[in-house]
Amino acid sequence: MVKRITKYAFIITFVVIVLFALFVFGLFIFPSKVKFDIEKIKYSNVSVNVLDNNNCLLHNTTTNGMYIKLNTLNKRTKDAFISIEDKSFYSHHGINYKRILGATIKNLTSFSLKQGASTISQQLIKNTHLTNEKTFSRKINEIKLTKELEKKLSKDEILEYYLNIIYFGDNCYGIESASNHYFSKSAKELNLSECAMLAGMIKSPNAYNPIRNPQKARLRRNLVLDEMLSDKKISFDEYNTAKNNDVNVCITNLPSNLLNTYKNACICEACDILKMPQKQIAIGGYCIYSYFDKEKQENLENCFSAYASNDCDYSGISISNDGKIEAYYANSNIELINVKRQPGSTIKPVLVYSPAVNENIISPITQIKDEKIDINGYSPSNVNSKYYGYISARDCLAKSLNVPAVKILGYTGIDKSKDYATKCGIEFDSNDNNLGIALGGMTYGVSLKNLTGAYSIFCNNGEYIEPKFVNYITDKNGKIIYRNITKSTSVIRDDTAYLVTDMLKECAQNGTGRKLGDLKFDVATKTGTVGKKFNTDAYNISYTTKDIVGVWIGNIENNPIDTVGSGIPTDIVKLYLQKIYTNSSPAKFKQPSSVFCERIDMLSLNNDHVVYKANNFIPEKYIKEEIFSKFNPPKDKSTNFISLSPPVLCGKIENKKAELWFEANDYLIYEIYKTDGENDTLLAVVANKNGKCTQSFDINQRTSYFVVTKIKNYADNTEVISDKSNVIELLPNKNVSNYSKWYY
Repeated sequence: MVKRITKYAFIITFVVIVLFALFVFGLFIFPSKVKFDIEKIKYSNVSVNVLDNNNCLLHNTTTNGMYIKLNTLNKRTKDAFISIEDKSFYSHHGINYKRILGATIKNLTSFSLKQGASTISQQLIKNTHLTNEKTFSRKINEIKLTKELEKKLSKDEILEYYLNIIYFGDNCYGIESASNHYFSKSAKELNLSECAMLAGMIKSPNAYNPIRNPQKARLRRNLVLDEMLSDKKISFDEYNTAKNNDVNVCITNLPSNLLNTYKNACICEACDILKMPQKQIAIGGYCIYSYFDKEKQENLENCFSAYASNDCDYSGISISNDGKIEAYYANSNIELINVKRQPGSTIKPVLVYSPAVNENIISPITQIKDEKIDINGYSPSNVNSKYYGYISARDCLAKSLNVPAVKILGYTGIDKSKDYATKCGIEFDSNDNNLGIALGGMTYGVSLKNLTGAYSIFCNNGEYIEPKFVNYITDKNGKIIYRNITKSTSVIRDDTAYLVTDMLKECAQNGTGRKLGDLKFDVATKTGTVGKKFNTDAYNISYTTKDIVGVWIGNIENNPIDTVGSGIPTDIVKLYLQKIYTNSSPAKFKQPSSVFCERIDMLSLNNDHVVYKANNFIPEKYIKEEIFSKFNPPKDKSTNFISLSPPVLCGKIENKKAELWFEANDYLIYEIYKTDGENDTLLAVVANKNGKCTQSFDINQRTSYFVVTKIKNYADNTEVISDKSNVIELLPNKNVSNYSKWYY
């Protein structure tokens, strides 16, 4: 045991010496490509320039640009950050070598890279001059630049710039913007508990966010208070009072602190594109050119103002069919653009119906039995537990029935269906491997942006186009360093896209989205509602040949909301579409050559639940025209009515009259004859009768009767005639009960 400990100690010592040697070599020999620029620090409070589709600057609605002087902050605030981030800040010269050595040893012994050793000065350099990559050369550059920083600025200047640059989550850069956002007050008014909470967030702003993770934020705040007490920055009484205080977040509603603007969503996307934080984009002088459409944005905001309540969270997005996000509006205490929620039934067209159609498993007219089911303990139910029996896939989607959706997903297969949805930008967790995903039952859900963008496959002939806020980005010299090149991914065939669109048009006319039915242009729609005991999310996703619109009403805390997908979300979408198409309507959805119309025998469909092409003898009332893919046409023609059978004729004498009866169908024609064995005389023609048909005739002698059935060939107007029915003979004043001896 002693030998093993000695061995590990030797290895660790050797590695530390080697690392130290490399560090010294890099520090004095390694050339630095990044030059120290004092202007990047002095003017680091500038905001990011975002321009609209007409190259006009968007107003600054971010939480940036709120600079505060160090001498206006109370001493407790400064002490909190120094105690938790850099205890020896005022004594070192930018680099804490002892701390670096300790962190290195801890990382080696724990086989991780969790321990950091950056001073406040280093963090300031990292936030203004460098990227977030973890490389040896970046660390050397950081140390060199930090040493220059310490020569140029005083400690108080460094601390002031630092406090105005660091990130506090929720798009808050700098302590003044963070204080305004979380506590609705200036940083100069922070109490001990509040400044300790903000100081604690620096390590991981998302993990210690007091809105989303109040318990973690409280524990982290208490750690800051522990350090301040240990450093003798506060008294024991102050410590106890602050520690016993709750983390009372008071989110401001000031427009300057709204997180859910188009501009902020655009900046968020640019950060991902450039692989750098927002502050560096601002400092670097980058300009972001977006697809922002002022008119559409104003219309979207006005529509929400007309219907949505501030008592709930909500968001809406408008995307052109070629993937340009032209308007975005949301309301919440947290940034919503990438928040995932359960999509409810709005996932059905993407995950369930389009894969099944594309795999030639169903057509719009295919019947699925809607019934109460139990699949290994999983028993989905429809709204209000109402079931329709055999019902077409078209009507299943329009009515948003749950049981048929689960069945169809089972027909296609979970993995195959997920493959289709994944190509549309929908992400699944490894646990999303059950039939419940057909109804939107996902582990984490999907963001409104990705959900709305997934519908692009239906209005782009089966091609998916990822939605984007950013058109292009330029550097401080005006050089384009990024341009969004629209790329499409083939997901489904054009026939599938059209068939599902036609089904979703039915939803807008007669289904859950029927509020849109009186619009004067083609629109396809799908609603969705999430909730068991009460509703927590409500959606409407709609599209035309020009635009895709998504609206979500919900509650981040999963509290009840007073609407469903067919309610307020659909009202907002309808009003928005009316506004943007006031002067011109979008074109109709164009049927591709891969889709054709076929006449279907509805008698066979409703009786046997099999899709047959109608033959020329089937009456029009039993024919329905439906569209099909050329890859999945009805293969067989119905045999109904091609071979006719006559009905069984019955009769008796009643009140000196011959009374005859038989079971009739209203789609057939019946001719009643009397016969003497050689000559037949037509007595009556019966049509449009269903059920028992009774006819009476005068009779004064023994008379025989029979019936024939006729149907018209609707192609050439010829007729098909059945054989004669049984022949009955009636005698006046005598009822004949056994007619077999009089059959001819």
